[in-house]
Formats: sequence, C-alpha cells, structure tokens
Amino acid sequence: MEKIRVAIIGAGNCASSLIQGVQYYRNAKEGDVIPGVMHVNLGGYHIRDIDFSAAFDVDKNKVGKDLSEAAFTWPNNTTRFASIPNLNVKVQRGMTHDGLGKYLSQIIQKAPGSTVDIVKLLKDTRADVVVNYLPVGSEEATKWYVEQVLEAGCAFVNCIPVFIAREKYWQQRFEKKGLPVIGDDIKSQVGATITHRVLTNLFIDRGVRIDRTYQLNFGGNTDFLNMLERERLESKKISKTSAVTSIMPYALPEEDIHVGPSDYVPWLKDRKWCHIRMEGTTFGDVPLNLEMKLEVWDSPNSAGVVIDAVRCCKLALDHGLKGSLIAPSAYFKKSPPQQFPDDVAHAMVEDFIRTYGHGKEAPPAAGPGQVKVKMAPATGAAGGGRRAPARAAKPAAKRGKPAAKRAATSAAKPAAKPRRKRR
Repeated sequence: MEKIRVAIIGAGNCASSLIQGVQYYRNAKEGDVIPGVMHVNLGGYHIRDIDFSAAFDVDKNKVGKDLSEAAFTWPNNTTRFASIPNLNVKVQRGMTHDGLGKYLSQIIQKAPGSTVDIVKLLKDTRADVVVNYLPVGSEEATKWYVEQVLEAGCAFVNCIPVFIAREKYWQQRFEKKGLPVIGDDIKSQVGATITHRVLTNLFIDRGVRIDRTYQLNFGGNTDFLNMLERERLESKKISKTSAVTSIMPYALPEEDIHVGPSDYVPWLKDRKWCHIRMEGTTFGDVPLNLEMKLEVWDSPNSAGVVIDAVRCCKLALDHGLKGSLIAPSAYFKKSPPQQFPDDVAHAMVEDFIRTYGHGKEAPPAAGPGQVKVKMAPATGAAGGGRRAPARAAKPAAKRGKPAAKRAATSAAKPAAKPRRKRR
C-alpha cells in the first residue's frame, strides 16, 4: 500500500505523542495486540504507513525546526516513550487568529514573519489527511484552516471541540468537494469522557436513576493552562457534557450535571487527574453514591485513537467517500454527527474497515463489539438522547448493506469516481 501523508496543525503534546507512537510501533507484527489501536493493519494500512508531510505552528520555539525536534520542544511536556529520527519536515509558520488565548500568550511568543501559503504547501507535499490539534477555543482559526484544507483537497480529522463534522454547513462543504471528515473532539483510549459514559451506562443498565453527577479535570499541560480562560470553554463543556448525556434515556436539569476542565497544576505536566461523582437512587428510593479518580498521561491517551482515525480517513479517500464519516466519528470522537453507544459504534467501525479495507479484512470484533444493532434516534437528553434499537430487524440476508456501510454512506456518499492514487 502507498503511504498516508499526514499534515499536522499544532505541534504540541498531542502531536508529539502521535509522532512517537508511529515510530514506536513501526515494526509491530500484524498479529500483535497494541493497547489503544484497533488493528496493526487496518484495512491494508500498517501503523508505519503514516508518513508526516507537513506541520504548522505559531510558536517561535518550534517554527523552523524539524518536526522531530519540535515534538520535544518546550512548552511540550508529555512523556517521552520513543526517539524520533529526523523527519525532514520543517514546522511552518501557521495562522494565529484566536489560536493563542490570554494565558498561552504569556508563555508562547509568536514566530516572526507571515503565514505560509497553507494550500500550496499541502498540495506540494501531497498531504492526504490533515489533523487539527489547535488549542481549545480556536473557533476562527479552525474554520480558517478548514477552508485551506478544502481548497487543497485533503481529508480532515478534527481533534478539538470546534464543531465541524457534526455541523450541516461543513458537512455539505466537504460533500461538495468530495472529501471525508472525522470529528469532533477526540475521545481518548480510557479518558474522563469514556469512563463517565461507561459508568452512566452501568447505572442505566442496572436500573439506577441518575440524580446528579460531576466530572472535574485538572492537569499541567498547555491545554489546561489555555482553559483557565473560561470564555474558551463553551464548546468543550458542550462536547464533554453531550458525550455523557447522549446515552441517557432522560434529561438531567442543568444544575445537576457538571462536566468540564477545572484547574491548571503546572507540576502535573501532561498528566491529567479526573474526579467523577455520581449520585443515584436505587430500589426503595435508597440512595447510591459513586466516586472515582482517574490519572492518565493526557496526550498518549489519545494518540492511538488518532492513528486509527487517520487510517479510516484514508480508506474513505481511497473509495471516494465524502462528508462526515458517521461510524468512525461515533467511535473516535466525543461530539460526532450522530451519537451511538460505544459497543455499537465499535461494531460499526469494524464493519467500515471490512467494507472499505484493501484485501485484508479486519478480524471479527471481540466481546461487546460483535453486537450489530440498527439504531434509531430517540428524543430525550441533550446531545440527541439515547439511541434505542429500531424495530425488529429483518434477516441479515435481506437487509442489504452492512450497518457501517449504511451509516458511512448516509453522510459520506461515494463521489462519482474514486479518488485517483498519487504516485
């Protein structure tokens, strides 16, 4: 298979972990089980097939350096688990717009000079997929970059809570250009959001009424420093809250749920601590309370998910899919165009890989991922409510397209002609 040429917007901790991860697992065998990655070979693309072709940032400390060096340049402070050889990819001066907030501006000095011609560089470097790692709250900057991505003819993986893939306007823009997008806001391997979702689902499955809940997060990376500026948190709180409430069959009053970043503790570096409390009512109106603490290295926790998202995006390019990719977005992101329970979303992605993979099918999903249920939206809590199973399904032989293919094509219709492979 050809390489997947990836451009990165924002050479911070998350980019560092992604680049390290590709290097760390480049010699993995196809039968290996790697924590946080669905398959070593996903649809014909090995992890090492990801090739970094361009990078953009505004930090004076990083612009002009090779991406391999910028990945470990302060204020990056994530754990170093792999050495990165010279990538021959110079970090270019990007666009600022609202990318630097009040607090980031105190520690990051903008590089001199003007913004590089993004469209030309993406075309010249033959980028396939662009990954967005801008700081939370970069609404205008993200939308500006999306315009460049569309003009350059690249797929897009949106890892931050600026709503692109789930918005009808941007869906139509990507469809018109014949390009796929996966978004929005990365859902980490085992992070605060997925843990809170699992606990919420446990309460619901066991018939416990959820009365109140909170999720408090704090850490020591630039993401948490940036989010001290509360004005930049609106989309982040919406994204994290809807990810939890979307699997609830009823709505909670706004004052009874709080989900979001809370504080910045510099000595934690790229570690994140999450505290979750859930208060519920059991049989006999007897109270039940749960408290949990989770500690993770924040950036590596999402890197494997992005590796899978990039490869799914490339499969979509190869097959001429366009618009928001429903199945990958539902599994990889907190705020996808359509929310599904995680086990259903996992099965949908496996179907997507089998349907659009090149020659080598993904092995059957293990455990709950084997469940394949046609879901229909139901009214209820914020974020679309819990998706309840549709009416009794017809026998598999008569249903037509696999679930993932139906989901993918509902908002990612094939273009008239498949995308021509680059040489």
